[in-house]
Amino acid sequence: MAGRDTSRRAARTSSPGSSSLWADPDYRLFLALQGLSALGDSFSHVAIPLLVLHQTGSVAQMGLVTGLTGLASLVTGLFAGVVADRVNRRRLLVLTDVARCVLFGMVPLVWLFATPLWLVYAVVPVAGAFAMLFQVTYVTVVPAIVGPGRILKANSHLFGAYALASAGGPMLAGLVAGAFGPAAALGIDAATFAVSAVGILFVRIRPTPSPAGADERGEGAERGGVRREFLAGARFLWQHPVLRPLTVLLALLTFLTYGLTDVIVYYVKHGLGHGDSTVGSVLAAGTLGTLGASFAVDRLRRRLGFGASWIGVHLLAGGAVACLGLTGSVPLVAVLAAVVLFCTGVAGINSMSLRQEVTPSHLLGRVTSSFWTLHNALGPTGAAAVTAAAGAWGVRAVCLTVGTCVVAVALSATVTGIGRTGGGRAARADGT
Repeated sequence: MAGRDTSRRAARTSSPGSSSLWADPDYRLFLALQGLSALGDSFSHVAIPLLVLHQTGSVAQMGLVTGLTGLASLVTGLFAGVVADRVNRRRLLVLTDVARCVLFGMVPLVWLFATPLWLVYAVVPVAGAFAMLFQVTYVTVVPAIVGPGRILKANSHLFGAYALASAGGPMLAGLVAGAFGPAAALGIDAATFAVSAVGILFVRIRPTPSPAGADERGEGAERGGVRREFLAGARFLWQHPVLRPLTVLLALLTFLTYGLTDVIVYYVKHGLGHGDSTVGSVLAAGTLGTLGASFAVDRLRRRLGFGASWIGVHLLAGGAVACLGLTGSVPLVAVLAAVVLFCTGVAGINSMSLRQEVTPSHLLGRVTSSFWTLHNALGPTGAAAVTAAAGAWGVRAVCLTVGTCVVAVALSATVTGIGRTGGGRAARADGT
């Protein structure tokens, strides 16, 4: 990204290990903005399934919206990395925030006069497409803000800010939805996107280095059509001994768990007979697991290495998912949800940091886009299948099946490059 590369910024990031991340005002602002955005996301995370459930009473319809959103993200992922690697990344972040502000803001405005459910089916997937574009670009700018050597720590802070915001967000969203309706909760999410769009304008981001061998126009050998540039990211993933199996196994895990939040919402409301505020409380308690992951991931990575920590947390996650449908206690459901999110948080921070550490900056957008597109490819189908199965055969059978399959996928990683990785970060990220 063509950021404002001042001498003050260059001096501050020339030796990233020499000062604390907290001493960097650009990082602090970026962290605060992402925390605020996460607070808004937690409102829509609760409001969207409740909006559909209030209108239809169907868990399958909830899964359909989730699946359509995943499909839109999947299609966007085909070109998101190409866009992120070609254009000004700051402007792209602002554009995606403004677009989501407008899209989510439409729902509460229209709901003042009518309640057309088709608007949700139209708006939410398009917002999901902009979310994918934001997420790919977001991954590329973190190294440009904090510099090398501090990526894992920065990601753990960002995940921690997400967890703190999300811990209170679902509870507040449930209260707002109960008092004013789910559409009002979406309006709060829209407002946070507006604040984030303005704030990002004040975050200094170092320009993306040109690839080796670039010509005088700044175009490297990898420039070409969208298909060719997307394949450049996919080729990097395929050639890497850890990223290759990681992508494949995460595709299977995404298929299994993409609709899990919808299943929990459905179980708490219809299986256990509780209201919207309880749903918000359960999801809020669950996000505390993400906060725990942000504190634990650095220590786990240093002690166990990437492979052992990634495999171990997925084994634990599978067991927790299997137990979800066996309990009739709302507090225990919340605890198990927290365990699942702790595990996925540790795995996610590790996975993102690994890609940022081993991928050249000019290629990071395409690698991220390829990675997310490929491992999310089965998500929409999985969400539809899992939620439909929950409605037909019950939450208990579905959770037992999904949990067992997650354990099986985690065990299969032991015979791949993931299982052979040692300790440390980028220095051993190639599986040696």
